[in-house]
Amino acid sequence: MKKAIRVFSYILTALVSCVVTLVVMLALTRGSGMTKLQELEALIDQCYIGQADKTAMYDAAAHAMIEALGDRWSYYIPASEYESYVNDKNNEYVGIGITVVAAEDGSGILVTEVTQGSPALEAGLRAGDILVEVDGTALSGKTVAEAGDLIRGPAGKQVSLKLVREGETRTLTVTCRHIQVPVATGQLLEGDIGLVTISNFNANCFNESKQVIESLLAQGAQKLLFDVRFNGGGYAEEMVELLDYLLPECDQIFRTVAYNGREKVYKSDKDCLDVPMAVLVNDSSYSAAECFAAALNERLGSAVIGEKTSGKGYYQVVYELSDGSAVGLSIGKYYTPNNNNLEGVGLTPTVPVEVDDETYYAIYAGTLSPMEDPQIVAAVNALKAG
Repeated sequence: MKKAIRVFSYILTALVSCVVTLVVMLALTRGSGMTKLQELEALIDQCYIGQADKTAMYDAAAHAMIEALGDRWSYYIPASEYESYVNDKNNEYVGIGITVVAAEDGSGILVTEVTQGSPALEAGLRAGDILVEVDGTALSGKTVAEAGDLIRGPAGKQVSLKLVREGETRTLTVTCRHIQVPVATGQLLEGDIGLVTISNFNANCFNESKQVIESLLAQGAQKLLFDVRFNGGGYAEEMVELLDYLLPECDQIFRTVAYNGREKVYKSDKDCLDVPMAVLVNDSSYSAAECFAAALNERLGSAVIGEKTSGKGYYQVVYELSDGSAVGLSIGKYYTPNNNNLEGVGLTPTVPVEVDDETYYAIYAGTLSPMEDPQIVAAVNALKAG
């Protein structure tokens, strides 16, 4: 019994010692001028029984701080993802240069497009191929994202692909490298309508869009249909350059107001493209895509066809932090030519055309021909009607 009492006494003494140490430490941190997060980190450093992952802690804290703003447009980028983010903004990535969807039978991943000049094209991949293995890992039941993680890698990485083409199995080796993603593509539709599809307003948008437009005009296009469905927006400068190229002289095609009240108004000069235009939008048209469509409508009366847009009316500036991570912080609002801010409101089409989920995803995947797309058909009819 005496021995048990002595053991209990030792345990109690140790517990009291720990509590006293903790109380003293709390008192010291409270008077040190530390922030709450610094206090918490000090406690973890001193008392946590496990091994703390500081990078994970800081990432979680930074993400939570941005999340707590209640702003759906501000975001945090961990250092491990920042290079990929920059590549996206530059419309490039490290990979092999294919666009894919899940195969309908679940056997693998269907290649829907092979980028011109890409390693995939050079290795002999074709649209219609079904990828069934990557480096010996079966793709049956894998998502597109999971398959992408297996294929992507640093420049110079070699990837072994097993594929099925017209019932025959083949194996190809492809080397990853930097791929420049096309921003704008064009197609001459029936009659004299040129379809210009703009995937985003990031790097190279204006130059590529202008080239596509000029090519379509040279092919005989007399009217232009811009498709900014599934366009996530991008740089205001790229959008403004394109609007200036398209629109006649006017005092405002776009306006921004920053957190400090600083205002910037963008104008267009007298040089313009004097052809009828219309624009396609949907609920995945964001930011610059919405403002682009609004400007064509408000300054030219161009028809806007499709579904109501997302309603993004704030703009962000990306600030790189000391550890290589970054924050995209909403610092201002932007306005259409008629001074409309679309935040939480969106742009309502002048010609509403709703589509079911199956059609929506087929449009996204690019598996419909233009005249099978009900929104394109409606836009063509609107342009023909004048």
